[in-house]
Amino acid sequence: MTRFPVPDPESLPEDIRERMDAEEERAGFLPNVFPAFAYRPHQFRAFFDYYDALVDHSPLAREELEMIIVAVSGANDCLYCVVAHGALCRIYADDPHLAEQLATNHRTANIDDAHRAMCDVAVKLTEEPAAVEEEDLHRLREYGFSGEEIWDIGSTAALFNLSNRMAHLADMRPNAEFYDLGREN
Repeated sequence: MTRFPVPDPESLPEDIRERMDAEEERAGFLPNVFPAFAYRPHQFRAFFDYYDALVDHSPLAREELEMIIVAVSGANDCLYCVVAHGALCRIYADDPHLAEQLATNHRTANIDDAHRAMCDVAVKLTEEPAAVEEEDLHRLREYGFSGEEIWDIGSTAALFNLSNRMAHLADMRPNAEFYDLGREN
């Protein structure tokens, strides 16, 4: 993050330090989004609580959530999220090529029609939110998505529109570790 100060971890509230320590232990490194969002501790908590609610309690598969995140982040030209969530997409989908396809043009990505429809709605909500209409939701239902899954497609797109915009504002840069994750079959 180049446009705002990155807080000294020792100056942060204990719960945020614990969350960052746990993430670093789990991942093997601390993703830069954590210290960046720690600049505003109350917003850090709200952002990561919402993220956890999506990831931990969605009927969508984790690979589907990551597909949405990468497609939306690609539409928003968000380097941080394309690289960071591209790594997670590669890992959860077990596909070393999928993330770049989704980020550059989800319409031509090697995905099935249901996932293309899912990404279509997420990107439409990103680029033309007022243009999303019942027909878009009907199409998702025809592919078997439940009401909760459709809500989570929208929630994930909305959260990452926020995240992408904050990454642009703060000039967040992806950790070098993300570039290589999920590249081996």
